[in-house]
Amino acid sequence: MPTVYYIRHGETEWNALGRLQGVQDIPLNELGRTQSVHAGRVLADLLTRDGQSASSIGFVASPLGRARQTMDLMRGVLKLPLSGYTIDSRLREIGYGQWEGSTLAEMEANAPDLFARRQAEKWTVAPPGGETYVEVQARVADWYRGLKADIVAVAHGGTARALMVELGFKSPENAADLKIEQGAVYVFSDNGLAQYS
Repeated sequence: MPTVYYIRHGETEWNALGRLQGVQDIPLNELGRTQSVHAGRVLADLLTRDGQSASSIGFVASPLGRARQTMDLMRGVLKLPLSGYTIDSRLREIGYGQWEGSTLAEMEANAPDLFARRQAEKWTVAPPGGETYVEVQARVADWYRGLKADIVAVAHGGTARALMVELGFKSPENAADLKIEQGAVYVFSDNGLAQYS
């Protein structure tokens, strides 16, 4: 099982306001940039601990700007060239469709029945024009099955939850509402799942 050092992007203004971002390209805010640098330091310590070389392990990011900004800041901490990683669209955030840009309260006010159904069945119910977590899990699984070696991935909370379920570390029921910390490194490995911050 390849080890995945997984980092959720740093905070954006929409995160701070409780607005769903989905596939919208919202840049990091000041706290998000600080979290990204911190994650880079945590990652450097973990790679050293595990006998990994930052210059020889692979790096991959979601195509969304907040993930790429986080990757650039982390690679700066590691003293690596900014261009030395790949982009994979299978790691993009879950699409929230018409709900993107809305808060939970706004979604509930606009579509109370669908909102209630999705809250109860988050893994299988999609927002209008959006994706289910089942669909996200399928694309993340496809990405993971193609891994040939250990890797550093910078992506999103939704894709982290999907990977946790795909690898059997969480169930859909307990992953759906799991808070994925920003500024932390999640390590998926043969030893299980661990979080470092």
